[in-house]
Formats: sequence, C-alpha cells, structure tokens
Amino acid sequence: MRRRGNKLTCGIAVLLAGLILICGWDFLQIGRTTPAMAAIEQRATMIVVDKSNRKLTLLHESRPLRTYDISLGRLPVGRKEREGDRHTPEGTYVIDSKNARSHFHLALHVSYPNTSDRDHAQRTGFAPGGDIMLHGLPNGLGWLGKVHRALDWTDGCIAVTNSQVEEIWTLVEIGTPIEIRP
Repeated sequence: MRRRGNKLTCGIAVLLAGLILICGWDFLQIGRTTPAMAAIEQRATMIVVDKSNRKLTLLHESRPLRTYDISLGRLPVGRKEREGDRHTPEGTYVIDSKNARSHFHLALHVSYPNTSDRDHAQRTGFAPGGDIMLHGLPNGLGWLGKVHRALDWTDGCIAVTNSQVEEIWTLVEIGTPIEIRP
C-alpha cells in the first residue's frame, strides 16, 4: 500500500514539474525583457485593424510594414457599447501606453473610450468600459501560438501571438494612431 502512495506522490510531482516547465516561467515573467525599439524610419505611423477579416496592419506613412492575423472580443461583430459587452471597439484611437508586466505577454493600451464612445455610453445609461489592449497571449499560455486564433476569446481586446506582439512592441511607439474598422 505504501508503494502505491509513493508512486502517486511521484506522479503528481512529475506532473507539477511539467506544468511549471510549460507555463510557470512565462506566468511568473521571470527573465522577461522588453524588446528594444526599431529605428525611427522603420516604425509604424498608423495601425489599422480590420475586424471582419481579423487582420491588423502596421503602416509607415501609407506603406504596409507588417500584417498579422488576430483574435478579437468574444462578440466581434458590432461596436463596443458598454463595459463588459465583449465587443472590440470601432473608431480612431491612439496607443497611449505600454505594459511589459501585464497579465498578457506585453500589452499596448488603446485610448478607448474616446469622446464619441463616452457620449454614446452616457446617452444609453451605461459605463463605456476601458482597458482595451493590443496584447499577446495570457502569461503561461504562450505555447498555444497561432492556435489561439481558432476563436475570438478576448473581452474586447486585440490578440496576437507572443512573438508577434514582441515585434509590434518594437515598431509602435506611444502616440501611434490606431483605427479599428468594422
């Protein structure tokens, strides 16, 4: 009987060690570094999000630099009406901050809500919400990679893979406009 208990304990220890190896380091953000910014002439001057095609394009002037496949809010069709509706906003905003220590692998904050969004929310009697980000995968789940695009899973944010958000981080500075189209 005692041998069976030892085997069970060893099995659980191996399982936990495996989970820590898969998820732990990224979840704890141990050793995470912030990517350096690209040269000014290589940086995006505009971000365009096409919700219907699930594409995000970085532009320099009017020239496309990079295009990424994205996941959106769980209810991607239609504009964000209020806090908690799981819609990704539509409109023109700016990247107003960056967070290297978010719950997701790097996050660029979108300036939602703008004046129009606040006015609309006030007219309908709801809070507009906020905390809309362009981000990577949840910490510890970076191993999912491109699989995350199989469904729209965010609460209204725009999600890419971790390697993609690292590249975007280097090409987008605070103050860059972002246009989110239906």
